[in-house]
Parts: sequence; C-alpha cells; structure tokens
Amino acid sequence: MPATTAADSLLVRAATGRPGPHPPVWFMRQAGRSLPEYRALRADTPMLEACRDPEMITEITLQPVRRHGVDAAIFFSDIVVPLVALGVGIDLVPGVGPVIERPIRDAAGLDVLRPLDASDVPYVTEAVRSLVGTLGGTPLIGFAGAPYTLASYLIEGGPSRDHARTKAMMHGQPELWHELLGRLAVIAREFLRVQIAAGASAVQLFDSWAGSLASTDYERYVLPHSRAVLEPLADTGVPRIHFGVGTGEFLGLMRAAGADVVGVDWRIGLDEAARRIGPGAVVQGNLDPALLLADWPVIEREVRRIVAEGRAAAGHIFNLGHGVLPDTDPGVLTRVVELVHSL
Repeated sequence: MPATTAADSLLVRAATGRPGPHPPVWFMRQAGRSLPEYRALRADTPMLEACRDPEMITEITLQPVRRHGVDAAIFFSDIVVPLVALGVGIDLVPGVGPVIERPIRDAAGLDVLRPLDASDVPYVTEAVRSLVGTLGGTPLIGFAGAPYTLASYLIEGGPSRDHARTKAMMHGQPELWHELLGRLAVIAREFLRVQIAAGASAVQLFDSWAGSLASTDYERYVLPHSRAVLEPLADTGVPRIHFGVGTGEFLGLMRAAGADVVGVDWRIGLDEAARRIGPGAVVQGNLDPALLLADWPVIEREVRRIVAEGRAAAGHIFNLGHGVLPDTDPGVLTRVVELVHSL
C-alpha cells in the first residue's frame, strides 16, 4: 500500500536503513528532458525563467510522478539558480551548460557571493509548498549543487573537461580556494534549508565534477566544504543524499561529509560500494543511463542485478548512475519502475 505520509514513504524508510518490500525508485533528471509533455511546456521558455516560475516548477516536477509512478519527486531547478538569485551573471546555454559572465579568479570576484536568504528565492518556497500539498504521501527531494562543482563552473567560466584552472587555484591559491568554497557551502546549505523548511522530505547534494579529483585532494580541499553543507542539516531530521560521478574511490569520504545515503554511478557494483562505505551503508543507484536505449532484455537483466547487489547494503534506493538521457523512451522508464516494484 502507498505511504499515507511522505515521512513513512519507501524512500525515507530506505534512506534511514529501514527498507520496505522493494527498493524505492526515482531517476535523476526525471523532471524534464525525455518527456514530450516537458518539451511542449518549455518550448518557448528559457531554462532559468522556468526555474523561477512556481507554476511551471510544480507542473514539471509532477510530470514524471504521474507518468512513471516513481516513488519520489525531484524538485525541478538547476544548480546555478541560487547563484543567479544572488546576482552572479550566468547564462544556461542549450547544448553547452552554464556560462559565467565574469569568472571568479581572484579575491575581488568573491564579493557577489553573499549568504543566501529565503527572500532571494521566494519562487522556490512557493513551488515546494505547492508540490508537497499535491504529492501527499510521495516525498519531494530538494537539491543543490555541491561547492566543488559550483566552484568549477565559476572558475572555469563554464563546463570543463580537465578542470585545469580549478585545480590550479586549489593547489596554487589555497586561501582563495577555501574562501570561495566556504562561501559556496553556505549558499548551498541555505538553499537546501529553504526547500526543507517548505516541506521537502529529503535532499540531494550533487557533486557532478568531484570525480575529476584524486581522493587525497578531495579529502583535503573539498570534503570540509561538503561537510559544511550537509552536517548542519542533521537537525532537520531529513535524509541527506550525496552523489558524485566517478567518485568510486572515495565513497566513504562522501559519507563522512554527512550523507545518510551515498549515490553511486555505474562504474562500481552496489555490493562493492556498500563495502567501501562501511557498516550501515545506504546506497542509491546505479543503472547506466545509456543502457535505457538498449533492448528490454538487457535492461531487465541489469535492473535485476542491481537490485540483487543493493541487498548488500542496509538500504537501497534504485536510480540511475547519472541523469536520464534526452533520447530515452519514457515508456522504458515506466517499465523499469514496474519491474523494480515487482522485485
């Protein structure tokens, strides 16, 4: 039977090591991208404008819940939204990603990064409240970009393959680096608090580019700032999910940052991930999103394997190893949800 409250949902139960009859399932980037109804709604609306429209945020967030029957909704937004709200010049260029008007490469560039307040993002509060009222027992997951990933965009000026300027500042200007990430940690934490205060049942911190780092560099230069985001949120009682791409070598460190759940990409099995994370590990993942374009027997085999491997952990939330690809057939996502529920 469906949960009567979000606090008793399969997602919250699994995230707190109290698994139910089957793993809860949701998909990163389920809100948008592959859905024709999303593309129709967004046809004439730029991404950042959509992220500031409470009615559009609400509708886009609900679309995959209606279509797929997933066990959680993920708040429709973008990791740069809180930065834009503070006045950072950012353009989300289709096919490219965030492009920064004035990259931050010296102390003067930090001035724009003041602490975030709920009054900076009233559309977020309004949309979360609307969603919670509509979703009922289906939990809403809030999210934010992690300090390292945000810093990489701000320093590089946009997406980067090698993160060269980022690493050069990290090692060559450590005082500037820690000041920059310290400010970004406060912004990310408060952005999550706004969503929690409005009713989000869980939150996820995305560190998309953390896998570009050696584990020693992650521990020294990044972990303290991710911890500054996640640990203070313990008093909310809301499960905290921490996800990165290519982070298999330091999953335990990501848990040490204050995560209740560690997201795992497709490069490592969930049983091995649970071993690396340690006793009581709760994992999320980890179907390779590219495999959703394969024939159904391939997908079914992989889903069954992942669910079986997830039983090695204290809790498992079924998900992809990264976001839904735009060319994914929405019908396949629905079939994956039905299969996981049957297991």
